[in-house]
Amino acid sequence: MSTLPFRNFIRFILNDKVIELDELAPTQTLLDFVRLSERLVGTKEGCAEGDCGACSVLVGRLSDGVLSYETVNACIRFTASLDGCHVVTIEHLVGKEGALHPVQQAMVDHHGSQCGFCTPGIVMSLYALWMNNPRADANQIEQALQGNLCRCTGYAPIVRAAKSVLSDGGQSNDPLIAERGEITAKLDGFQDGVRVEMSGGEGKIILPASVDDLAKIFLSNPEATLVAGATDIGLWVTKHMRPLPMMVFTGHLDALRSVLEGEDAVSFGAGVTYSEFFSTIMQKFPQLEDFWMRIGGQQVRNMGTIGGNIANGSPIGDTPPALIALGAAITLRKGKARRFVALEDYFIAYGKQDRSPGEFIESISIPYLHTGDQFAVYKISKRREEDISTLCGAFNLRLDGNNRVAKIAIAFGGMAGIPQRANRVEKALLGQTWNEANIKDALELFGVDYQPLSDVRGSATYRMLSAQNLLRRFYMYTQGTAEELQRSVS
Repeated sequence: MSTLPFRNFIRFILNDKVIELDELAPTQTLLDFVRLSERLVGTKEGCAEGDCGACSVLVGRLSDGVLSYETVNACIRFTASLDGCHVVTIEHLVGKEGALHPVQQAMVDHHGSQCGFCTPGIVMSLYALWMNNPRADANQIEQALQGNLCRCTGYAPIVRAAKSVLSDGGQSNDPLIAERGEITAKLDGFQDGVRVEMSGGEGKIILPASVDDLAKIFLSNPEATLVAGATDIGLWVTKHMRPLPMMVFTGHLDALRSVLEGEDAVSFGAGVTYSEFFSTIMQKFPQLEDFWMRIGGQQVRNMGTIGGNIANGSPIGDTPPALIALGAAITLRKGKARRFVALEDYFIAYGKQDRSPGEFIESISIPYLHTGDQFAVYKISKRREEDISTLCGAFNLRLDGNNRVAKIAIAFGGMAGIPQRANRVEKALLGQTWNEANIKDALELFGVDYQPLSDVRGSATYRMLSAQNLLRRFYMYTQGTAEELQRSVS
């Protein structure tokens, strides 16, 4: 298929062992590999969809020569995506003569475990926090545990265990700290910059050498499945048992994970994860902070990509309503050709996007808010955290000096077959005084803009009323106290 140099195997480090695989099913998950092939059974399968965290492991990756570790859900992480990485399971935490790791000991001391099934995943999440953020506060501890569900113990003793071990310190004696130089050198030696092609009875695996190589591959094989974070595609395999005969993995391509903060907008590769983009959120779009931390759990945010969330075209994807309201645009690439599309125009109908065969999202651009703009996003879901939206509404408002609406963008997910703007509502408010009476008059136009469906997450009536109430809520937000408005651009 290619005249470029390539190899026909993947290689990574599993705990302290170098793994080389030249035969691998494209859809084999990391969970199945560590449990069934390597017999590392401390990693558990609970939900098989990235919800419960019982399968949590650490994956270390080199970026610009720096090795960093993140928790991931092994149940939906494909083994082929681990080329050049260091995978750490709970077995690697064992001390001399089988001594417990400080995080494990804290869980024992504070009675943080009962049945124990979820405990290894919880330990790995706290281990990542202990190693990466030893000064974490209570809120950050809770965020680290968002992706770990425990039915028997309750979270109070787990949080106490986390506070205890964080205050004790001791990171300098940790195996991942002590061996970091050695692991970094090994992973650096794995970086050969060539394409990986592996064929087997169950399909074909390709890891492109570069983004240009990816464009060539996808142009020639538009039927292939592109895999970035796999937080959605993983469920195609674990829940829907879909065969995926050709999988092209992109998570290793640093060029798709770059972020450029320009003068008027931030532009970033489609492979940037939610976690990687969080620092930009805090600096440029602080209004999104609370919403951003409700996208999945920490493991999902570490794996999931913004480009993937857009590309799959889900009507209840978390990011599109907010990005549409902000005026985001995407770059679509097909071979060497590129075209730019406003994000709101990318979604055509349910299951249909403005993307031709062989074309993929290469990057996203979001213009900065102007001084005085007021912006908010609201997510309604059955669980506050780590849950799919029933409804998501985003609002971006600019008023003139006479308190009239100079610009307004309202976008919703969960109200139609695609993420969609409330065009008639916007038109009714544009140029009008921003007051409660005009808001009330515009509410009935939601019924013109949207015809929501009823499903297991909510009825059409519930969604319509909730959307109307979110506009009311946004109005109240813009009329609030100085403390409530501190997230607005000043």
